[in-house]
Amino acid sequence: MTESEKQKKKINNITLFNFYDDFNGKTDFKKESILNQEVFLEVLSKIEKLNENNKIKFEIKKIIDIIKSSEKDKSGFLNIISDGGTSNVITNKEIILEYLNQIIKAQTIERAKYYITRLKKSLTETKESKINDLNLNRWKEYNDIITDSLWIFSNRDTSGAHLGWYWGNFIPQIPHQIILRYTKKGDWILDTFVGSGTTLIECRRLGRNGIGIELNSEVARKAEELVSKEQNKYNIITEVVVADSRTVNIKKVLEKYEIDKVQLIIMHPPYHDIIRFSNDKRDLSNAKNTEEFLKMFGEVLDNVTEYLENGRYLALVIGDKYSKGEWIPLGFYCMNEVLKRDYLLKSIVVKNFEVTRGKRNQKELWRYRALVGGFYVFKHEYIFLFKKVKK
Repeated sequence: MTESEKQKKKINNITLFNFYDDFNGKTDFKKESILNQEVFLEVLSKIEKLNENNKIKFEIKKIIDIIKSSEKDKSGFLNIISDGGTSNVITNKEIILEYLNQIIKAQTIERAKYYITRLKKSLTETKESKINDLNLNRWKEYNDIITDSLWIFSNRDTSGAHLGWYWGNFIPQIPHQIILRYTKKGDWILDTFVGSGTTLIECRRLGRNGIGIELNSEVARKAEELVSKEQNKYNIITEVVVADSRTVNIKKVLEKYEIDKVQLIIMHPPYHDIIRFSNDKRDLSNAKNTEEFLKMFGEVLDNVTEYLENGRYLALVIGDKYSKGEWIPLGFYCMNEVLKRDYLLKSIVVKNFEVTRGKRNQKELWRYRALVGGFYVFKHEYIFLFKKVKK
């Protein structure tokens, strides 16, 4: 085999080492199986040539026994190649068993062979998306990617450099999910309200370049320190720019890296004046009223939309507020501001949270206030997903 053929084989072999590294930090060998792909495919091809459904089921059952008890392996498809292993493929043990059991349950030989072909395809071919690195031929293995519109997280991710020191910052699981769904490794992400740097930390973890804009210089300095503590194993770029997102020269910032577009914009603005982050009149949390807040928010949109690649996504994380006895649907007001520009609404996600920092140790007090005031205590915020389109 020539060197070019070896390289081509290496590229064509589908491995999930990086996938599990991104999600779990390490491979859990109780949940994952490492297959010698070449041998495993050879075994499946031999089974595929059988002409009796019962014989197919018998051979598939033997594979299931081997995966459950590796000492029964006589074919060698569980043998790990030690030379870097271009033939090694990590598979989720439960998923591979699900595929195999599906073959056994097939009522006809044609259907059984169809499932065998589909299993082989999942191990040898990549069905790529234009906007992420997910292999849709192995979609069942992405258990950690949420596709429902209700997100419930029991705890904040505090691993690595993540630290919930900053009032109003969002939990790392939000940018983690968004980045995996809407970007590829090496893409560029712009966070217009970077705060404590949560998005940029996730950029480092997942191999995306990130630029964050922060109005408050002291907050920006702390964010830079925090982001720098996260391992940069993909050697990507993260930068915090001290500036006003409404007026910063985005073109100039991007030109420094010889790019003219980003592939994702993440916005987590202040929820108007619920938390006042500074005394700076340019700060959205100091807007005099809802109308002025929305005007300022719209100015941020106008300043950055040009630099989002067409067909890519903007994620807006925002909650509502309660003021003078009235629920202010701030999230939907902001949604409408985005829709006035070149965007289509793709999804509305509701993220549940149990206790905010501001309400910590005041659960009973807020319950009393809700009973007296006739309202419900906030336990959610919104994640709006928009796709940029030319109108």
